[in-house]
Amino acid sequence: MIPAVKTDLAEKIRDIPDFPKAGILFKDITTLLKDGPSFKAAIDGLLAQVRAKKVDVVVGMESRGLIFGAPIAYALGVGFVPVRKLGKLPAEVVSVEYDLEYGSATLEMHKDAIQPGQKVLIVDDLLATGGTVAGTIELVQRLQGEIVGLAFLIELKFLKGRDRLRGHEITTLIEF
Repeated sequence: MIPAVKTDLAEKIRDIPDFPKAGILFKDITTLLKDGPSFKAAIDGLLAQVRAKKVDVVVGMESRGLIFGAPIAYALGVGFVPVRKLGKLPAEVVSVEYDLEYGSATLEMHKDAIQPGQKVLIVDDLLATGGTVAGTIELVQRLQGEIVGLAFLIELKFLKGRDRLRGHEITTLIEF
């Protein structure tokens, strides 16, 4: 993706101070999502960076990872696996507790979502501290999936989440 498009996409993201709690500067992507050409450019930009990978399934985390992961899986012609918050999935699950930038939570994935050896691309909107994706990596590894990459719309470089994800290939479209 050309740098001008990345800049244009970054300008579509608004800052919300003190959300969800005091001291957090929240990157609100709803302003990007509601703009059709920008949303398309974001999906296309991520696809351009992951299309060459051999992927069997895309995993996206609740909630915004679902928004980006599903269209990427569709475009790649592969399955999509949602990772949800505690108690949202109806069948037998594997779960993990993980740390957020502002607390902790539990993620779950269906036990039969990934078969041993499947090549997995994990997609989310934001790489911050890396807690959510680290928890998702743990779930995929428990099911013996092979992670071929991590893709994010945004990376908050100052939070150093990338450091927590060493050993994984990371793709980001926008950096703050």
